[in-house]
Amino acid sequence: MLAETVCSAVSAAGLGIAAVTAYRKRFLAALRTAAYSLIPVGLVMTGAVGWLAGTAFSPLAWAGFGVLGASWALFALVRAVEHRRGTRTARAAAADGPAPVSPSASAPALGRKAGQGSRPASAPAASQSSSDDFSDIEAILKKHGI
Repeated sequence: MLAETVCSAVSAAGLGIAAVTAYRKRFLAALRTAAYSLIPVGLVMTGAVGWLAGTAFSPLAWAGFGVLGASWALFALVRAVEHRRGTRTARAAAADGPAPVSPSASAPALGRKAGQGSRPASAPAASQSSSDDFSDIEAILKKHGI
């Protein structure tokens, strides 16, 4: 009975605030406030408040919440251990099938032709002296008057 009275008072106060908000020409905010203020009365009319009050004072319900909390804690513990060991990712990788690149491959197979040899294309560029790089930088600095 007390819960129903409190919910009715909260709804009446919310509707009053909605009326004042509508008077100030803020109609969308007033409608939103009215919608929120009707929720407690709707909960009382559906019987949800009575069920909630019965649940709040029931030792069996609190024991059920404790069991649900223990279950959640166990799930979190298992996830933390799997994350630490990396077993979840290993299991997921095994389920996906073979790896796209074999671990024993030393170089990626990018479609080299047989006559190209084993040197990468960037090797001649690496053999240039570093003085060429500095000369380019010096030319840029001189161009800007530095």
